Amino acid sequence: MSESLNPAPEYDEAHDLRAAAFERQRRLRQEPRFPGGPAADPAGSHHERRIRSFQPRRSRVTPGQEDALQRLWPKWGLDIDGQSVLDLPELFDGLPVVLEIGFGMGEATAQMAADDPGTGILAVDVHTPGQGNLLGLADRNGLSNIRVANGDAIILLREMLPPAALDGLRVYFPDPWPKKRHHKRRLIQPEFLDLAAQRLKPGAVLHCATDWEPYAEQMLEVLTAHPLFENTAADGGYAPRPAFRPLTRFEGQGLDKGHVVHDLLFARS
Repeated sequence: MSESLNPAPEYDEAHDLRAAAFERQRRLRQEPRFPGGPAADPAGSHHERRIRSFQPRRSRVTPGQEDALQRLWPKWGLDIDGQSVLDLPELFDGLPVVLEIGFGMGEATAQMAADDPGTGILAVDVHTPGQGNLLGLADRNGLSNIRVANGDAIILLREMLPPAALDGLRVYFPDPWPKKRHHKRRLIQPEFLDLAAQRLKPGAVLHCATDWEPYAEQMLEVLTAHPLFENTAADGGYAPRPAFRPLTRFEGQGLDKGHVVHDLLFARS
């Protein structure tokens, strides 16, 4: 009997092992680290692919942060899944609401909430330890005017907030993406401002702060050029740091190194 002209391919065990490892990692990225807490991928894959201004990070969660996530997420947390429009008056008991995009470990957010209990802060981030830390700070300090949102702020703005829903928007020390080829990842772009303008009430202030000089220059340029935002600084430049924005430890370290921090406050016309 003659041999087959198309013999069966040899079994590649290494390939199968790599494929199985990849599948395990994919599932881990999609599974919540804390049942009942923030989802690993709240919006899922049904939303379009696009360049994002953030990179999800999975770093160590302390026991205290884990406890806060499991106890308080059902009460004060929400996932940005893009499936429903939020009722902010109900969520914040009728308080005016400011959206904060990117809060780090949450110390400044908690301080602002304590200093201004008559304003609700919807704080968005993707960093799980920071989410747990902010929830813990809110709990320990009796701050009922904070809600923590997990996921992509663009999906939140575009699909989960009604027009003119926000009394303010804060973007403090966003990733500067310093390499030129990464500038397209920066959050403060004309398209973002178009979306933000739709969700801000007339007169509401967009407040940005950065210690990266080239990014500050870009922010000033695109904000000045946008027809729906007006610089609150009389000279058309940067504003002094307002008293309500706390000086964070990270910012203090930068100032000690000679960094210059620029604040930009633009009102929705």
